[in-house]
Amino acid sequence: MGKSKTKSFQTETKQLLQLMIHSLYSNKEIFLRELISNASDALDKLRFKSISSSKLASLSDDLKIKVIVDEENKTLTISDNGIGMSEEEIIENIGTIARSGTAEFLGKLTGDKKKDSNLIGQFGVGFYSVFMIAEKVQVLSKSAQKKSSQPILWESSGEDKYKLTEVEKKSHGTDIIIYLSEENHDFANKQRIGFLVNKYSQYINFPIYLSNIDEEEEVINETDALWLKPKRSIKEDEYNEFYKFISFDQDDPLLTIHNKVEGKQEYSNLLYIPKKPPFDLWNRESPRGIKLYIQRVFIMDDAVHFLPLYLRFIRGVIDSSDLPLNVSREILQDHPLVDSIKKALTKRVIDALKKLKDNDINAYKEFWKEYGLVLKEGPAEDFEHKEAIAELLLFATSNKETHEVDQTLDDYISRMPSDQKDIYYCVADTFEGALNSPHLESLKSKNTEVLLLTDRIDEWLMSTLFEFKGKSFINVAKTSNETEEKPKTTKDQNELLTKVADHLGERVSEVLPSSRLKDSACCLVLQSNEPGIQLRKILEAAGQKMGDAVPIFELNMKHKLIKKLSKIDGKDFKAFVDFLYDYAVIAEGGSPKDPSKYLRQLDKYLS
Repeated sequence: MGKSKTKSFQTETKQLLQLMIHSLYSNKEIFLRELISNASDALDKLRFKSISSSKLASLSDDLKIKVIVDEENKTLTISDNGIGMSEEEIIENIGTIARSGTAEFLGKLTGDKKKDSNLIGQFGVGFYSVFMIAEKVQVLSKSAQKKSSQPILWESSGEDKYKLTEVEKKSHGTDIIIYLSEENHDFANKQRIGFLVNKYSQYINFPIYLSNIDEEEEVINETDALWLKPKRSIKEDEYNEFYKFISFDQDDPLLTIHNKVEGKQEYSNLLYIPKKPPFDLWNRESPRGIKLYIQRVFIMDDAVHFLPLYLRFIRGVIDSSDLPLNVSREILQDHPLVDSIKKALTKRVIDALKKLKDNDINAYKEFWKEYGLVLKEGPAEDFEHKEAIAELLLFATSNKETHEVDQTLDDYISRMPSDQKDIYYCVADTFEGALNSPHLESLKSKNTEVLLLTDRIDEWLMSTLFEFKGKSFINVAKTSNETEEKPKTTKDQNELLTKVADHLGERVSEVLPSSRLKDSACCLVLQSNEPGIQLRKILEAAGQKMGDAVPIFELNMKHKLIKKLSKIDGKDFKAFVDFLYDYAVIAEGGSPKDPSKYLRQLDKYLS
């Protein structure tokens, strides 16, 4: 060894080292990611400089990273044959604030250990994370550019000072030798280190060799990231195998969406729609399946900010060249690039689903069966893509007396008569309940098609859509759909309507003659701004207190039961009005307040 000298760290760097050693223990394993990323940068620099330097060109062959585990002596060595550092560069890169960004890092600290540890790397302080697990660190480096400079050994225990010693080193590059502290001896385990390399650095652009000391080394990473390859060079089997690798699914995906964006923003995405949804699909708080990489370096598993909630079933990878390494979730939330990527990915997924629907309706029906309910959350959450999402919705209709949900809004519009200006829909708990709803009777008599909606979310969905391609949505059970004039009534009929209204009192807002009823005796009609039974259940489940609905009670003045009503009086009249009211409540999917009373009345009238 040659001459040695000892130097003091800058004040801010001392603070940082103490923080690493004593405070930021929430995710110690990231030290390996940071050191491998630094090694990759050193290799990239040499490769880049070798393009313009013939002297360096011969040094840029066989670039690699080595990770050597010494289980006996409890050390780890991360070695690269990259650009290397001279003494001045070691002091500049490791010992001073100018390059490390230490002051800015310290200024961003919040006191929350987990959040703070996520800042490591973002400000170029990734090297110092090694002191979370080390009692001593040595950095042995030889510059590839400055042939005359002596190789240097930098050594520190993370306290006030570091030592520099001139040494011998045959090859250019940098070796980092980590002497593990006692409580971190578990990192001197080849299997664990291999797992961490695969977790964080699987797609670094150089081979990573792992070995125990004096053991043959093996490459443990995939140097070609699938998502960065041209689409034309990837076989379907490769896409499917990668999907199974990241999702732990045994089935092939239903759909693969692969894009690479270059120019003002640079990122790649490889997204998948699984054939079957995850078990926690309905837990909106559960982790999503998008993995974030930055320049091939794994950052996080659950990158929730890149797709809206209604696409939470998507699995896959996003790799950005523009985001800062090791961004925190808080930074992602406000980063303008994230919002831009989110809009582009959302449109890409919607376009891919539209293409699937147009080209293979049977495959699309399989998708809809599994994910249709989640997609129905979209129009309320994503105004920008509301109409595009509406094009993807499938419905059952009164045009086909089967339960099959296979009609689009465009299908419906294509069958509309030229004089029909609106799209009609009926909400009920069951297909039969919707198909046979009294509200459809007048429309059926004119052969007007009606969408039949039976999912719990449907009324909420339609309350957010309003219109589609210039056609308004009309709920057949509400006043806003009434386009015909009320039937003319006689003096006796008007007196009957008033008498019924007097008895029902606050249970109804009005009692009116009906133009919508052809076969049924009566029905309840909601005001246009009143939530229906489905929506009331959703709002009540969410903790919102709902008062009693006050509907309009419509009577079919030509029906035999209403004619019978006009001929009775006193207690019998009141009992029969109550019976008709409960009859209408049941037709709407509700329950009478006194079911046993209703059944006694039904018994009486049937006998």
